[in-house]
Amino acid sequence: MPYPVRAFLTVLGRVMLCAIFLMAALGNKIPHFHDVAAVMEKVGIPAPQLMLVGAIVFLIVGSLSVILGFKARFGATLLLIFLILATYYFHNFWALEGKDQEAQMIQFMKNLGLMGAMLLTIANGSGPASLDEVLARRAVGRTVVPS
Repeated sequence: MPYPVRAFLTVLGRVMLCAIFLMAALGNKIPHFHDVAAVMEKVGIPAPQLMLVGAIVFLIVGSLSVILGFKARFGATLLLIFLILATYYFHNFWALEGKDQEAQMIQFMKNLGLMGAMLLTIANGSGPASLDEVLARRAVGRTVVPS
């Protein structure tokens, strides 16, 4: 596949992958901070306001890191940690029955897929058209675009 096509698809993929996390932080958690903290407290999360601040930081820093491809492995690790904790506390289908169990199992599986994407990013980096790639090229003095 030609480099420009790979680069475009990779950037688009990073943006699409992280849109859900940015929207969760900017469109829900920040504007509804106290309501979200109350829900977190209800499900047993200790120090919910402090944990919510941490979650927001993980979501924003992790998303921007992956989207820009700057220290994307670190950003994907932040998002993976967020996903593991959110999935455990909020999508515990194994403790439910009926329609609630079915709905939470779907959310659990969605998060499992996102965790897989984070593991792929941790293993392979951000790919072409990323700040990591630009910095790596500069470090070795290479300016030629790979084919």
